[in-house]
Amino acid sequence: MSVFSVINRFWGVMRYIKSQVYAKLFPEQYVRSLGVKVGKNVRFYGLRPGTFSTEPWLISIGDNVYITAGCVFITHDGGTLILRKEVPDLELTAPITVGNDVYIGLNVMILPGVTIGNRVIIGAGAVVTKDIPDNSVAVGVPARVVKTVDEYLQSAEERSLHFGHLSAKEKAKALKRHFKVTEAQ
Repeated sequence: MSVFSVINRFWGVMRYIKSQVYAKLFPEQYVRSLGVKVGKNVRFYGLRPGTFSTEPWLISIGDNVYITAGCVFITHDGGTLILRKEVPDLELTAPITVGNDVYIGLNVMILPGVTIGNRVIIGAGAVVTKDIPDNSVAVGVPARVVKTVDEYLQSAEERSLHFGHLSAKEKAKALKRHFKVTEAQ
């Protein structure tokens, strides 16, 4: 291996580490630096490089959106690569739009051309292949609407522990008390 190859590999590793740290410490700034259009009060939990595909400038995220760990936004269909021998200019790429007041659960995959409406909850592990209308809860592979957000709210209120307003420390204490968790000695 040449000296140039070693140096090139070293700087590649350093760029990777830098992007990991930047994504962790300054997620909103990191996402904006990629070209993603980001609204106000967008929260990223467990953001990592690669979340926003190879065309991040085709992704728009509204206000009050929560994006959890392991989510992936894919703006292109990579399956076309093996078909370019037959059709050299074949390209399937489309924007992704996320509305306002949206929660995207763990490990969700959002595919090209999808629009997620306003006031939407996407359940963990869903693969979103088509548009999700406003005021919907969508789950599954492929994602499908299973109820309205209003129906979800009614069900959640009935099951709620009513700890959502507490600070993280107070909430942990209340949950331990509620579930009778004792500290290990």
